[in-house]
Amino acid sequence: MDQRYTYYPGCSLHATGIAYDKSMRAVFDKLGSELAELEDWNCCGATAYMSVQKTVAFAVSARNLALAEKTGDDVVAPCSACYYALKHTREGMADDPELRAQVDESLAAGGLEADLTVNVRHPLEVLLTDIGISRLMEAQTHSLDEFRPACYYGCQIVRPFGAVDEDPELPMSMENLFTALGARPVDYPPKVRCCGGMLVATMPEVATDLSMDLVDWAIANEANCIVTVCPLCQSNLDLINVTKGSNGTSHQIPVLYFTQLIGLAIGCTPEEVGMEHALIPPNAKAPPMRGGPGSGAPLTIAGAKEV
Repeated sequence: MDQRYTYYPGCSLHATGIAYDKSMRAVFDKLGSELAELEDWNCCGATAYMSVQKTVAFAVSARNLALAEKTGDDVVAPCSACYYALKHTREGMADDPELRAQVDESLAAGGLEADLTVNVRHPLEVLLTDIGISRLMEAQTHSLDEFRPACYYGCQIVRPFGAVDEDPELPMSMENLFTALGARPVDYPPKVRCCGGMLVATMPEVATDLSMDLVDWAIANEANCIVTVCPLCQSNLDLINVTKGSNGTSHQIPVLYFTQLIGLAIGCTPEEVGMEHALIPPNAKAPPMRGGPGSGAPLTIAGAKEV
């Protein structure tokens, strides 16, 4: 193995985001990098809790940081909310001595301490900076030329910390990556808009409208799949495929994790990257092109052709 990372899957990747977990492990293994799951990790508390009980929320995430520091490796957190919570805890405790003292007291009760030395990273950043596009191209076995992804970043990895891109309003890292691997990303202006997040549980009509707009944009711009970096975003957008819109139509477009597409490109099987978990898998008919109903070509998993 070339490099080792402490893997923080968070709750979603062991449940609704299982395809993200499978594709993460498959891609890193194929590239010779080790993901060592953090032992005895706990829920990050999610970002909403930070506005309810700040000290408790920071203590919950700080416990994970304290455990991770023992490994000596960078933490990789695929879930956007987990990435934000861990990163925000590390930065927030460093900037607020009073908060840090309160959190340190909580950690000490459990026999832990956090030095705030561990790096918290998103896998998109790791794949682009540690591994790099050139190495991904060298590992590529299948072209992605039949994929026209709408690259959707969501709102939490681009701001406030910016996992990869300098421009939080116009990130291009996924577009650059997938273009290099043969895909044809479409123009997608709402790429950093919120999908509705946890409003799906409290104000479902609002979340549905937000997610519906994102799907409508992708289809209107002739994407044949949406590619995202967040399990909640993926879940919300995928559910639109089975939700009737206000115009009475049902949207049908695959919503995939960016690691699934990378996995197909470097020779992972559809099963290895969890394609069976998608509500609309890539072997379904692509959305119609603007030429008229049914004019879109079928998008198939086999569309990742050998190179």
